Amino acid sequence: MAKSPIYKVIFHNNNQVYELYARAIYQSELYGFIEVEEFVFGDPGQIVVNPGEEKLKNEFSGVTRSYLPMHSIIRVDEVEKEGPGKILDAEGGSNVRHFPMGGQPIPKGPSGE
Repeated sequence: MAKSPIYKVIFHNNNQVYELYARAIYQSELYGFIEVEEFVFGDPGQIVVNPGEEKLKNEFSGVTRSYLPMHSIIRVDEVEKEGPGKILDAEGGSNVRHFPMGGQPIPKGPSGE
């Protein structure tokens, strides 16, 4: 019997980048959203506690389905097994930036164009 796939989902949320694992991901009937279900977190019997993953567990406890806007999704990978969930600051050491939205000036290049 084939194992159900596990997906690693990386997305923006409030100037942070979330990386979590789930067993079900599909396009929502709500236009512009992706549905994420069946969140997967580390082994409950694990002795070492990962604070980032604990924060994700607390934030998503009781959530059966999450609707993520398509424009916040950075990447979705199908992986062989889950890893630790993470929450990273998007601004500091990351090279990921938000796409400029209407009403915000686009930074000019070095030549001032």
